[in-house]
Parts: sequence; C-alpha cells; structure tokens
Amino acid sequence: MTRVVLVLAKAPVAGRAKTRLMPAATPAGAAGIAAAALLDTLDAARSVPDARVVVALEGDVARAERHAELADALAGTVVVPQRGDTLGPRITAAHGDVAELFPAAVSVQIGMDTPQVDAALLTDALDLVTADADAALGLALDGGWWALALADPRRARHIADVPTSRDDTGVATLSALRAGHPGLSPARVLELPPLSDVDTPDDAVAVADLVPSGRFARAVSDLLPLSGGLPR
Repeated sequence: MTRVVLVLAKAPVAGRAKTRLMPAATPAGAAGIAAAALLDTLDAARSVPDARVVVALEGDVARAERHAELADALAGTVVVPQRGDTLGPRITAAHGDVAELFPAAVSVQIGMDTPQVDAALLTDALDLVTADADAALGLALDGGWWALALADPRRARHIADVPTSRDDTGVATLSALRAGHPGLSPARVLELPPLSDVDTPDDAVAVADLVPSGRFARAVSDLLPLSGGLPR
C-alpha cells in the first residue's frame, strides 16, 4: 500500500502570498515568510518514512521568493497543477490526482500554513487511515482544518461543497465526513491533534516560537519586525 503526503501549495510570489501579514511585513517579506513555511512543510513531508510526496501547486515558482530553494525541494516530489475555481474543487481534484497516480494509496493532505508540522504527526495520520480509520481530520484553532487523512483519497469529493475560510469550516467538514457516505463510516472518522494556522502576524510569531530553529522562525524574525515578537 502506497502512503502519500499531499501538499496544497501556492507559489509564494510577492503581493500574492500571505497578504494578511501586510502591512506589518512588506509584500516581498510576506512572500518570504510563506516560502519559508512551504520549505519547512516540504521537509516534514519528505521525512515521512516510506511515503511519496505530491504537491498540488498554484502559480509559478520561478517568480516566487526563494525560488531556487523551492525548486530544489520540489525536485524530490511529484508536482501537479491545482485545478478548480474554488478551494473545495481544488482539494477534490488534487486527491483525484493522488488516486490516479497511486491507486490504492492512503493519503494525508496538508497546506503550507502549519510549518510547525513534523514527520511524526504526518506518520500518525497515515497510520490511522491505514488501520483504524476511514478518515481523520485535524481541526485548526481558527475554526478551519489543517490536515485531512483518507483511506481512499477519492472520498475527498464529499467535502467539495463545504464553505471555506469561515470559523465553522472545520466543524462543517467533520460533519460532512460523518454524514454516512459509502466508505466513510461515521464511527471511523477520527480527529487529529489541533494546530494553529498562520494567517496573521500574531499567528506567525506564535507558531515561530514553537519551531525556533526552522526556516519559518528565521524568516519571521528577519521579515516581520513586530514589537514584542521574536528577537532579531
């Protein structure tokens, strides 16, 4: 059985990535923090034992901050383009690509907003859907979710219509997964540990404190000079 870590990512281009960090950070600084978050996330994904890494990518890495580092990190993964006009269809399409590329795979999907994630958390999620669960969802502290593990990636289609970017998105996604679809027994839809997403400057500083030795923490220290934030 193939194990897949699926990363939904957006090329960290200045003015298009992590815009909620502005004006505390410049457009290039916000994109630089996003690039660091993606690099740390890819490190974690590539460190999961016996797993393939698929990156569903939106945008042009050649225009991104830290593009050379990102190109090197992506070279060890399978990159597919994101497809769909909104997030729900993009999630569904990315999982469909995983199912087509790796039939009978189990998967865990993450984004690039939780650079504190590590290989152990991802491995635990894959272990759950290998043996004990049909699905597992990691709720985010802001009301969304940070990870979705599936014993069958094609089941992601059942959350395609859940509204995103709301304070009840995580709960609504969990309810959709537990709605009694074939292959998704409500009793076998479990929860992963909650994590904090990085959306705002305060989020960035709090998450950087959790992983002070990572690229993300260094980027926050260098590019987000907040009073009371990380030491410079």
